[in-house]
Amino acid sequence: MEANLKIEIRDLTMAFGSSVLMRDLNAHVRRGQIFAVIGDSGCGKSTLLRHMIGLKQPAKGDIHYDGTPYWQAAEVVRQRKRRSLGVVFQCGNLCNSMTLAENAGRNLGASTGLPPAEIREIATRKLALVGLAGYEDYFPAELPAGMCQRAGLARALAPDPEVLFFDEPSAGLDPATARDLDKLILQLRDRLGVTIVVMTHGSAGTVKIADNFIILDPIIRTMRAGGSPRGLPKRPARPAMQTSLTAMPEPIPRFKPPEFVNCYYDDSGPRLMGRQTYRQCL
Repeated sequence: MEANLKIEIRDLTMAFGSSVLMRDLNAHVRRGQIFAVIGDSGCGKSTLLRHMIGLKQPAKGDIHYDGTPYWQAAEVVRQRKRRSLGVVFQCGNLCNSMTLAENAGRNLGASTGLPPAEIREIATRKLALVGLAGYEDYFPAELPAGMCQRAGLARALAPDPEVLFFDEPSAGLDPATARDLDKLILQLRDRLGVTIVVMTHGSAGTVKIADNFIILDPIIRTMRAGGSPRGLPKRPARPAMQTSLTAMPEPIPRFKPPEFVNCYYDDSGPRLMGRQTYRQCL
């Protein structure tokens, strides 16, 4: 096994009873990499996430962390590993009745036994890390979706995880906010050295920052491709599409109202009288 290998998906089969969702999944994720799992809705991305974070045992195969098979390990070992994993759910998945600081530190009390003052301090630091300094006492309903997603990221970062999982991080975000979130993910990887796994429909920004990826194909029920996104061939645009994007239509001439000698108003509208434009009459 490679010394720098953090996660290995080995011969994994996902199934619900006798119905196989995906089979023969294999992937390697090195420490500090951004790994993208790409696929359409219903292809099994969320199910794979559940296998990787210890919520559902796969029908076959295993997930190896640092060379140790997760599902073959004892329960005490699995619990210890789960505490080293952070998960950012879609749209932040925040509790609306709690402030951002309370949301960010909500899991620390049960898992660490720290006093409330220290939990508040950790939550404040993590919120500042994701660009939310000064928003500790705001409620989720007072903030836009992009900031709520960042707050969910702060909560996942609170226990200092070794691996950080994102479930559709750009879901519900406008393109500009999604790009900012992709930049933040890249900055956190570079700053903290954390390994990142992203489940995505194939957001161009997420694929661009990824070091490694696999594509899940629901038709053949296995992975269709994998490797580095930088090795993917650039497919040229189709001529019709290229023309439609580059050849802009001629602008429609603006309406120029005629000039009238004069105007006044009665029940039926403006009437001509002097030397004024129709626009001046309205």
